[in-house]
Amino acid sequence: MSTRAAIEVRGVTYAFGRQGVLRDVSFAVLSGQSVAIRGANGAGKTTLLRCLASAIRPQAGEVRWFGQAATSEPATRRLVGWVAHETHLYSQLTVHENLTFAARMCDVPRPAGAAERWLHNVGLWEQANQLPSRLSRGMRQRAAIARAMLHNPEILLLDEPFSSLDIEGKAWLLDLLGKIRDQGRTICFVAHDRETVAQLAQRVLELHSGRVREVECRTCGTPPALPARVA
Repeated sequence: MSTRAAIEVRGVTYAFGRQGVLRDVSFAVLSGQSVAIRGANGAGKTTLLRCLASAIRPQAGEVRWFGQAATSEPATRRLVGWVAHETHLYSQLTVHENLTFAARMCDVPRPAGAAERWLHNVGLWEQANQLPSRLSRGMRQRAAIARAMLHNPEILLLDEPFSSLDIEGKAWLLDLLGKIRDQGRTICFVAHDRETVAQLAQRVLELHSGRVREVECRTCGTPPALPARVA
């Protein structure tokens, strides 16, 4: 296990109006770790993951990827694959066009070919020329996972990726993420199912009252030191 931090969260704070969601959250995820984030509904898990993905900017504190500030700049974004709770596929593009466009945005060589490979990988080749609206929710989830993976990111962030999949789909995704983890990639995901968490996660963080605490770590004798708070 590498001792290099893939993700550093330093003093991250976020609120909706007067309602504080994240309060001075700090933790580090080492390169190659698979980390689950748990918490009750409304605890702020999606908000935290969106901060980790730079989909939103913390109101205080910062997130860093491999020592670089997490930003939407193309060169930095290529480090990360992001599967949101909503798939955010372009409704006017076919599934193949959605993946090809994403591959081009990430400067993937031969983007159409990369899209085709991932359509096969996620079992959507027969739906390649369909619009997202013609797909089931589980199929759209598979397409979103393919889009997140086709540029071979070092960090994969997933918000409840198993929620729309049937039993076969969950087994497929668990196998895929296990292989990605075993390749030394960093995975951070939100999940409620304890069995799934137990099979995939090496560390478990729990979000409660806007703060994060470590509840399990199988790859470190003691919880890793939290990053220093940003002034």
